[in-house]
Amino acid sequence: MISAKVTTKKSFDKVKAKAKQGNFKSLGHAAASIRLIARRSIRRRQTASMPGTPPSTRRGQLKRSIVYAVDKQRGVALIGPDFDVVGVAGKAHEFGGRFRRERYPKRPFMGPALEKVKDRLPPQWANSVR
Repeated sequence: MISAKVTTKKSFDKVKAKAKQGNFKSLGHAAASIRLIARRSIRRRQTASMPGTPPSTRRGQLKRSIVYAVDKQRGVALIGPDFDVVGVAGKAHEFGGRFRRERYPKRPFMGPALEKVKDRLPPQWANSVR
């Protein structure tokens, strides 16, 4: 006859900490990939892009201004053009509108970047808790 003795511990705090850590890491990877695709969609050229396509940049300022930040406490990521660098130009391109007395048509670049990445996001979280 074989006998065994088993003891278990409830370690909910460890599981929560690991889940939070995995979420933070996966959120950072997702934000970085969205940023990368958005940056790659903006081309450096002297002429304006066609309405409905990602904008062009002459000196690369809009392209370099796209940043991301992850808030570990709230579990959110912010991705987009830095307001301190390009002001409202990013908003004018993404949604259309006025900038420096000119009317800009919609030239979205952040929305399409999210659309390209959204199918790859769930697998990033699948094995994030170890």
